[in-house]
Amino acid sequence: MTLSLADRSALVQRLRAAGCVYAEDEADLLIAAADSVAALTDLVDRRVAGRPLEHLLGWAEFCGRRVAVDPGVFVPRGRTALLVAAAAAVAGPAPAVLDLCCGSGAAALVLHDRLAPRWLAAADIDPAAVACARRNLASLGVPVFQGDLFAPVPAEWRGRLDLVVANAPYVPSEAVALLPAEARLYEAPVALDGGVDGLAVLRRVAAGAAEWLAPGGHLAVEASAGQAEALRAVLAGVGLVPTVVHDDDLDATAVTARRPA
Repeated sequence: MTLSLADRSALVQRLRAAGCVYAEDEADLLIAAADSVAALTDLVDRRVAGRPLEHLLGWAEFCGRRVAVDPGVFVPRGRTALLVAAAAAVAGPAPAVLDLCCGSGAAALVLHDRLAPRWLAAADIDPAAVACARRNLASLGVPVFQGDLFAPVPAEWRGRLDLVVANAPYVPSEAVALLPAEARLYEAPVALDGGVDGLAVLRRVAAGAAEWLAPGGHLAVEASAGQAEALRAVLAGVGLVPTVVHDDDLDATAVTARRPA
C-alpha cells in the first residue's frame, strides 16, 4: 500500500517518539507489510507498544539473508555476523557442524551456504525456536533437535564434530531487567539469561564441546567484551585453545577454541 507524504511523515514521527532509532526505515517496512490502512494501524500500534519489529514483519535480515522469526523467538542480532565469520574462518573443508542454541536457525542458514558442510544440524531447548528453525532450514534438509545443548544430538557424532557454533545466552541475570523492552518482554528468557555472571550456559557448552569436537575441531561462541578473559579461562580449563576476536564496528566479541589434535 502507499501513503501520502503527510501520512508517512506522521507515522515516522510517531515511531521516533516511541524511541525507534531507525524510524524512517521502520516506517517503510511496516507500510510494505500492510495491505490496508487498518492493518498498518495495527502494526504501528503494536510497534509503538514495544513489540520487536521483526516479530511484526515475520522476518529479520541477517548476513544478507531474510530469516523467518516467529513471535517469542530470539531475534538474530547484527553483531552475531562476527560469530558466523569467526566460525567460518576456522572451519576446514566439508566440516561436520552443529549450531547450538540456534534460535531461528539464522547462523545455520548462513553457514550452510558458506561452508558446504558434509553434515549440519541445529538444536535448541525452546520449542518455539525449534519450530521456527525447522521452518527456516527444512528446504536444506538440516535437522533441528529439541533439547538441552548436546543432549538431543545423535550419539554417533560425539567426538566427530569439526565445528560447534553457539550463540548461547550470556546476559547476567541481574542485567536482564535492564534490557530493552522488546527483548525483555517479547523474547524467551531462556535465550537471554546467562546466570549470575552470564557464563553459566557457556561453561556447559565448553565442557560439552571438549567431548563432542573431533581432535582439531573448533568451538565458536559469542560473549561480551567484558566476559572475554573469563571465558578464555573457562575454555582453557576444559582443554581447549581459545582465541578472542573483536569487531568495533559491530560492537561484537566472539571466541573460538580449538580442541588439540
